[in-house]
Amino acid sequence: MLEYFSDLPEQLRMWLQPIGVVLGSLLIGRLLKFIIFGILNAYNRRKPVLLAQSVARHLNAPSGWFFPVLVLSFLLLLTGLEARPLEVARRLVETALLITFAWGLVKTVDVIQDLVEDHYRLAEADNLRVRKLFTQLQFVKKLAVTLIIFVAVGLILMSFATVRKIGTGLLTSAGIASVIVGFAAQRSISNLLAGFQIAFTQPIRLDDVLVVEGEWGRVEEITFTYVVLRIWDERRLVLPLNYFIEKPFQNWTRSTSQLLGTVFLYTDYTVPVEIIRQELQRFVEGEPLWDRRVCVLQVTDSKERTLELRCLVSASNSSRAFDLRCAVREHLITFIQQHHPEALPKTRSVVDAQDRPFTLGTEAE
Repeated sequence: MLEYFSDLPEQLRMWLQPIGVVLGSLLIGRLLKFIIFGILNAYNRRKPVLLAQSVARHLNAPSGWFFPVLVLSFLLLLTGLEARPLEVARRLVETALLITFAWGLVKTVDVIQDLVEDHYRLAEADNLRVRKLFTQLQFVKKLAVTLIIFVAVGLILMSFATVRKIGTGLLTSAGIASVIVGFAAQRSISNLLAGFQIAFTQPIRLDDVLVVEGEWGRVEEITFTYVVLRIWDERRLVLPLNYFIEKPFQNWTRSTSQLLGTVFLYTDYTVPVEIIRQELQRFVEGEPLWDRRVCVLQVTDSKERTLELRCLVSASNSSRAFDLRCAVREHLITFIQQHHPEALPKTRSVVDAQDRPFTLGTEAE
């Protein structure tokens, strides 16, 4: 190929040789990418492996750019460019190589996430340990991606002499600037520190059940600056990370997802408490929502006109506990209505004979 270029006129060779080297390099790089991923896809079809599948899915696009630029960086000297144009081309190729390499690293983080998520299943019933790990994994992933992008941008900028000179000049005013930026970014920095604290001390985790601002929901996402809570009616409550450091909230799955549910009934004083207690026990024995830990009925208060009965039942998680409470409440109310209607709440009035009103037109014989 080089001999062919040498036989061409000088002016034409000045243009065709660089173009030919660039196009040839890109073609070789694309061919290399297709060979590698062709072998990988053939292996996946023969023996599916998660690692190979994840690499093929996530790294296919960045590799389509990385390999051609990599080959071009090795063959750039063959373009025959003069010193100054060659230096410009070298800087552009280095910049492209850094960008594609950083892109590949970001996608490699996704591959690692796939492997971790496959090993630990979040959908399992008892997933406390998994939720702890996934909370840390999500935060570490965001931090790793941010660092990769930050380092890549820094390396690209520092490869240009003009940027280095500007950076050196800015160092003289760095003290004042850091103070100004520190005040301006105070809340952002505090949120970042709160993110580290939440990720590793874990007052909340992914999929935790929380009661915040009077709302019941599950933790759907934890970012560097805020937490997204998925409310039971599909709304989303977005709260800053600092909220969970500075303010109290309820976490129903902090150490276990098991929960006690309460049902209050208000009945007349004539209610047969023992019969109601036995009926509660009989009902929950056949209820799949009950986890067979706690089933108690007690008279917790005696008011002016009614008795307060508290039923205490247990379930494996908050959702099942809510459904179980509703089922117990409906069943016991129906049972009292059908079998002991006299025990329903009532208001009694006693009228003495001497307080009866006098009726006109009557006369004692």
